Amino acid sequence: MNFLARLEKLDWILIIASLILTGFGLVSLYTSVVSGDFSLFYRQLIFSIISIIAMLGVSFVDNRILRENPIILILLYFICIVLLVGVFFFAPEIRGIKSWYKIGAISFNPIEPMKLIVILILAKYFSKRHIELYDLKHIFISGLYVALPVILIFFQPEFGSMAILLAIWIGTLLVSGIKVRHFILLSLAFVLIFGASWLFLLKDYQKNRVLSFIAPQADTLGEGWSQNQAKISIGSGGLIGRGINNGTQTQYGFLPEAHTDFVFASIAEKVGFIGIFLLFGSFILFYWRILKIALNANSNFSRLFASGLAISIFFQMSINIGMNLGILPVIGLPLPLVSYGGENLLFIYIGLGILQNMKTTES
Repeated sequence: MNFLARLEKLDWILIIASLILTGFGLVSLYTSVVSGDFSLFYRQLIFSIISIIAMLGVSFVDNRILRENPIILILLYFICIVLLVGVFFFAPEIRGIKSWYKIGAISFNPIEPMKLIVILILAKYFSKRHIELYDLKHIFISGLYVALPVILIFFQPEFGSMAILLAIWIGTLLVSGIKVRHFILLSLAFVLIFGASWLFLLKDYQKNRVLSFIAPQADTLGEGWSQNQAKISIGSGGLIGRGINNGTQTQYGFLPEAHTDFVFASIAEKVGFIGIFLLFGSFILFYWRILKIALNANSNFSRLFASGLAISIFFQMSINIGMNLGILPVIGLPLPLVSYGGENLLFIYIGLGILQNMKTTES
């Protein structure tokens, strides 16, 4: 298949939906500038261009290289594990968390490639064993692939990313056909683990975030400040918003992390319900195209990878929006394709590139 024919077979609706979502983030970032400093906008614009080029490049790399050579996936998995271990020794501590390598102006978070590798490994594992899920050993073995990075991420500590990896595993199990009784046992195990973690492992600031979610009005100037300001921003947007450059909560700095954790509230303040309706419409279009690729896939590997990618992005989106609406605790997850951040954007687009190759080679 020549270059132009391959380009024609790409899912351009999925690409357009992705670009619209990234565009929402860029416009929000540009209009949230304080004191004329556009450096974050320019960096995100560069991240976006690199990510889109990476997606198109990866879409031309035959996914059978990954599907038929599991040793490559295992090698990439252990490289990510080594990088996750390395942050404890070489990463600077930022707000009590060690997650980012920093070399000059460049920073790198190994959690983002780890998410993509876990999706690929689980897709490979269950593509050969989905009819054997009656055997608990396959649930246990697949869980080991997830447990090692989850433990390392927990001690950074990065609770949000840990939750994403667990969601990918559980979601892939459900798509693969886990038995109901096994799912119930797994759910009970998670309840017990969470209870033990609350008593012995969670740090005070992590407990405070959960408590602020349960009773946000108890500390409106402390742990509850962010979510209260986010809700004020969303409410003040009304039907049509306050205008692109008139978001007072954002412009005057009342809304914290308006370019990352609370970008949804920032957008809602500026463009109101109508703008948020368009944002949700873009996400719905985005997920519909991914699920369509999953349903039309000719191999279990492609179907499970597409499902895992959709689960990962949907879960992250749901938690971020839930944080902004005050119905979920603040655990530091960006809004996919919209929030500022190069690594999350890059590896989502790389995942989309793998997905595009699956579509073009199997249709």
